[in-house]
Amino acid sequence: MTTVNTHQELWRTYFPEFMENRDSGIALLMESSNLVMVAAQQQLFYPGSQCHNYLLVLTGMVKVQLLSEKGREVLLYHVRSGDSCVLTTSCLLSGDAYPAEGITETEVMAFSIPSYSFNRSMEQSSFFREFVFKNFAMRLSKIICRMESVTFNTIDQRISKALLESGSDTLAKTHQELAYELGTAREVISRHLKTFENDGLISLKRGVIEIINRHALKIIRDSR
Repeated sequence: MTTVNTHQELWRTYFPEFMENRDSGIALLMESSNLVMVAAQQQLFYPGSQCHNYLLVLTGMVKVQLLSEKGREVLLYHVRSGDSCVLTTSCLLSGDAYPAEGITETEVMAFSIPSYSFNRSMEQSSFFREFVFKNFAMRLSKIICRMESVTFNTIDQRISKALLESGSDTLAKTHQELAYELGTAREVISRHLKTFENDGLISLKRGVIEIINRHALKIIRDSR
C-alpha cells in the first residue's frame, strides 16, 4: 500500500459535500486523511482483524465476502467509487473485529481516515454523523435485500434477474463468476443455464451468455 499526500482536488471531485462544508470537524478530518493506492487482488481486511481506518473509495472496486469452512466464497457486496464500507463502519462504531474479508478487485484509490479522526469527527460534526449513518443504512439495506433474494427466491429467479440486470443481450461472464455473485455452486449455475438454453431463452458460448428471449426471463424473474 503506497501513501501519498491528500489532494484537495480529489475531495472536490469525489466528495464535494466535504469541501463545501464549513464544519471545523470536517476540516480536521480532511487534514488527517491519507490518500492510498492499493493494487488489485490485495486483501484489505480478513476475519478477526481489527479496523484502524475509515475508507472512502475514490476509484476502483473492493469485494467483501464470507468464506465457508470448505473454502466457498459468498459475495456480500461491492464497495465502489463514492462508497464507504458498511463492515468497516460497523467495526469502528462497535470496536469489534471484522467478520468477513475485503479484497480489491481492481486497483483502488481511497482516502484513509485514522480511527481517532473518525471518532472525533463523529462527536464534533453533525454533517459527518449524517453522512456516515446515511451510507451505513443504505449499504445495510442492500445487503438485506441480497440476503432476502438468496433466501426466498429460486435459483431460476436469481439467474434471470442477474442476466436482465446486465443491460445487454450479451453477458461476458463465466459460470463460476455468476455462481460467485449469486452465492451458489458453479455446477448449479451450469445446470440451470443449460435448461434455459434448451428452452430457447439463452445461448451459451465459452465465457459468454447471450440472451435470446428477454420476455421469458422477465416472467421467470417476476414469478412468485
